[in-house]
Amino acid sequence: MSLEPLAVRADAPDVLDLPPAHLELTWRPLHEGDVDALHGLIAVVEEADRAPARTSRQQVADLFAESWRDLQRDTLGGFDVDGVLRAYGIVTVRPGDERTVRAVLSGSVHPEWRGRGIGRSLLAWMEGRGRQKLVESGKDLPARLAVYVEEDARDQRRLYAAAGFSPIRWYVRMRRDLTVPLPDVVEPEGVRIEPWRLEIDEAVRLAHNDAFADHWGSEPRSAEDWRHDAHFAPEWSFVALDGDEVAGYALSSRYEQDFEVLGAPFGYTNLLGVRGPWRGRGIAPALLVRVMAACRESGMRYAMLDVDTANPSGAHGLYERLGYESLSGVVMYSVEI
Repeated sequence: MSLEPLAVRADAPDVLDLPPAHLELTWRPLHEGDVDALHGLIAVVEEADRAPARTSRQQVADLFAESWRDLQRDTLGGFDVDGVLRAYGIVTVRPGDERTVRAVLSGSVHPEWRGRGIGRSLLAWMEGRGRQKLVESGKDLPARLAVYVEEDARDQRRLYAAAGFSPIRWYVRMRRDLTVPLPDVVEPEGVRIEPWRLEIDEAVRLAHNDAFADHWGSEPRSAEDWRHDAHFAPEWSFVALDGDEVAGYALSSRYEQDFEVLGAPFGYTNLLGVRGPWRGRGIAPALLVRVMAACRESGMRYAMLDVDTANPSGAHGLYERLGYESLSGVVMYSVEI
């Protein structure tokens, strides 16, 4: 069935209304000089909400460094009379989406400023800007407004539900105790597993785009989107090679700001993929065991990753068989357009 043009489906507002003055905040776009203020606000929010992970300053700085991001139009900060940032909203539409155009909305309100209607007004602004961004993409594709929320954050989930967002996808963080003996896995015949190295990183990016082409919610990663941040851990990252072909990969990071929160040091595998022609040969478990061993050698207590519980590849079951246990969950709420 053909879709109406996205300009019609998105129903974007002509004018965006800022949150009203009676909320006692002054609103303006965020800029590079707000990195510390935004990081400070996020830290207070995450501590108050007992978030299972923390955002580093570098991660905040990276938001402002992306060349395609329009800070002037796609960010909003609410400041009190003393100039302190008390609320923020950011709308992200990555330029490389080819199957579904996605507007991801992210924002928060300082705990002491909640219960005044700021969250509802900020979400309304983000949704309106998200709809505008979908139209501005110029792509007549299926589209989505999306927010991600911790599974046990009931107040936030009610806020999104009241605004017409529906929970459509669940993701689970899992961890594997490295003090328990590692699984006995045989490396697949004809494939060699090597440490990640910069010289083959572009081939790994292309392999990732190929491996995830059939995964729900995944879109191709551009070279800029693929850039590894300061948390990337090459020593915990591995590539499966068949000759010169990248058959699979496991790329991991070190999030030291989360060690205290989770009570122990860990390595986090952000991306794990196996390309279609090489699936069913045991490459994924072989990669993960190499990651586990490397993390353990570095003194980590756990290996961690996350999984889409509806992933048809059976990844969740694979991780359980390797000894990973569920720790916490994230829900994606969306408006499908």
